[in-house]
Amino acid sequence: MQTRTLGASGLEVSALGLGCMGMSFSYGPPKDKQEMTALLRAAVDRGVTFFDTAEVYGPYLNEELLGEALAPVRDRVVIATKFGFDLIHGFDARGMKGAPGLNSRPDHIRLAVEGSLKRLRTDTIDLLYQHRVDPDVPIEDVAGAVKDLINKGKVKHFGLSEAGAQTIRRAHAVQPVAALQSEYSLWTRTPEKEIIPVLEELGIGLVPYGPLGRGFLTGKLDASTTFESGDFRSALPRFTPAALRANQALVDLLGAIAAQKASTPARIALAWLLAQKPWIVPIPGTTKRERLEENLGATDVALTAADLQEIDRAAAAITVVGERYPERLEKMTGR
Repeated sequence: MQTRTLGASGLEVSALGLGCMGMSFSYGPPKDKQEMTALLRAAVDRGVTFFDTAEVYGPYLNEELLGEALAPVRDRVVIATKFGFDLIHGFDARGMKGAPGLNSRPDHIRLAVEGSLKRLRTDTIDLLYQHRVDPDVPIEDVAGAVKDLINKGKVKHFGLSEAGAQTIRRAHAVQPVAALQSEYSLWTRTPEKEIIPVLEELGIGLVPYGPLGRGFLTGKLDASTTFESGDFRSALPRFTPAALRANQALVDLLGAIAAQKASTPARIALAWLLAQKPWIVPIPGTTKRERLEENLGATDVALTAADLQEIDRAAAAITVVGERYPERLEKMTGR
């Protein structure tokens, strides 16, 4: 497995990480613990060193899963987790109704980190993200709280998720930001306009979540797809039948490139991301061993400059239909 360094932080990770949310949260009921443990360890055996979780995934179940599964190989892996939601009042697994508010007060950050450390069975969190920017807490206070945790040895690196450009700058001035996690893929290219230039300027890595469009860019979903109970995609505007039908053109584009390369749409989508910047590390999620193997194969796909130009030219002619999130959740991004 190739490795990459997240910006100027010195944090070296596998070129592809593993997003673990779906093992416990948002895509139907939590998956079988033994099966997910086997999958996590198979990923380590295949050279994956970067694993992404959050206290809100479950809540707590995903951190507990990773803590137990990765304990025997803790010295070989980098674990990223997140704080920022008020979980005291419960959480709807679909994340749509009854979802918790934000809470990034310094005292709450310290409490969240203590819980994450216990669940992850570790003395130090490798990368700690603020899950969403809290408009009620100055980002300088958030960065200062994480800086204190870093000085105490409880955290190694600071990250932000779905933050806006000015927030990134303000946080970075207090405590260097190692990575920004945001949705980025061929059907969500919002970071290109303002965020990626800021990250490049400041030496911050980008960790795209949803790099396969929550499964859509794999070509395995279409307008006739139905989602099981508890799958949060059923509440996303971009996953209505009409939107899926309209966005099929993007999957067709990936399929055409994949046919030329004797590859798959998923691998082309990930290879495209890897080709954008050397400090971009996508974290595709999966609960299946065959999908893990398929995704990791993206590191062997060579896209030429001509390939990238053709993809960009064709993609520019496609209008993506549907918002990423319902309005309430979309308002939590880009702050």
